[in-house]
Amino acid sequence: MGTRRGLAIGVLAMVALLGTAGAGVAVPPPPPNPSDSELRESREAADAKASEVGQLTSRLAEAESRLAALQTQVELKMEEANKARVDMLTARDAAAEAEREAQAARVEADAAGAAIRRARGQLDRFVAGSYQQGSTIGSLSAYLGSESPDDLLSRAQLLEAVSSSQLDALEAMQRAQVEKSNKDAAARKALEVAKQRRAEAEQAKIAADEARAAAIQARAGQASRTSELEAEKEQVEQQLYEAQSQVDGLEGQRARYQNWLEQKQREEEERARRAAMAAAANSGGSSAPAPESRPSPSASATVEGVIARAMSQLGVTYAWGGGNAYGPTYGIRDGGVADSYGDYMKIGFDCSGLMIYAFAGVQALPHYSGYQYTAGRQVPLSQMRRGDMLFWGPSRVHHVALYLGNGQMIEAPYSGGYVRIAPVRYGDIMPYATRLIG
Repeated sequence: MGTRRGLAIGVLAMVALLGTAGAGVAVPPPPPNPSDSELRESREAADAKASEVGQLTSRLAEAESRLAALQTQVELKMEEANKARVDMLTARDAAAEAEREAQAARVEADAAGAAIRRARGQLDRFVAGSYQQGSTIGSLSAYLGSESPDDLLSRAQLLEAVSSSQLDALEAMQRAQVEKSNKDAAARKALEVAKQRRAEAEQAKIAADEARAAAIQARAGQASRTSELEAEKEQVEQQLYEAQSQVDGLEGQRARYQNWLEQKQREEEERARRAAMAAAANSGGSSAPAPESRPSPSASATVEGVIARAMSQLGVTYAWGGGNAYGPTYGIRDGGVADSYGDYMKIGFDCSGLMIYAFAGVQALPHYSGYQYTAGRQVPLSQMRRGDMLFWGPSRVHHVALYLGNGQMIEAPYSGGYVRIAPVRYGDIMPYATRLIG
């Protein structure tokens, strides 16, 4: 349109110059005078092209809408895979801990059993000696060897105490064996449950990867079709421009350009009105976010530290699964879109990884945006302020960004992108912001 505007302005300038020139300036020859049939045919051709442009515009809008929906679906599936990965790692840790506890319980139970067997052998030998001397308690030789009645009584009491101690020790170790056996059984049960949950988490990750791969494939096809429609629309618009120029000449072209400009302005005003309505619906009825509340001076300093950490990573590449409290890391394989972009060979952040790094000095966050949504105090969007985390759903969280104030945010957007500052998107935004500071 810039070229057309320049051409029209140039023609108007030439007309003005001719209108003010003296008699010595040569008047250009008159333009061709087309016949009525030629004018009618050219107008019909222009009308047909205009209709074709309208149809293509409608089809392009529909394709772009489907493309946006598919992008949201891809983001959701990728965050579901992140959740499955976190749950799987947690389940693996639980299984390993349960296995260690079960092994320790088995060792303790084996040690208690060996001690009981030793005590039982000693008791058996003691009782056998007692019966061989005709007594149920102690050896007869112990009594015969006494030198006085007092000595005899002391030896009898000693043997009685030894026998009771042996029996008490036996009972105590038997109780210990039962307790250790119970612990062993409980540990084995915990190990079975942990292994089952780990298997379920791995299956959930497989299912999420498959669904995400399907969404990626659909999105790729839709993106290709959208590009084709855009190219076709541009071509037909050029044909329409030529037909209109043939019908009305440069003055008519200028008038139609002004009409187009006014229509474009109305279209932009309508888009702004709809965006404001959407923002009002998502923020509980307010047409725009309320004035941001101010944190305390100490909280404000902490917020600025968090934002400074996030801003220090501007331009760092996106890598799915990448990022920790110390900075960007290699991404991981996902079997889908991240692999197609080679994220596992890149060092960078995904959306939740960037939040982990930004808030590392404040709070440890899990590497899943769904868990980050509930990691702090939730406030309505109308009260969001600088340093809050924003999330997108709507049914399940699939993206997170850090709010900078004045309608701006910093985010790690998607595979193939980079950490960037962008205007807050209100489509599919979650109704609450999450506040970790103040």
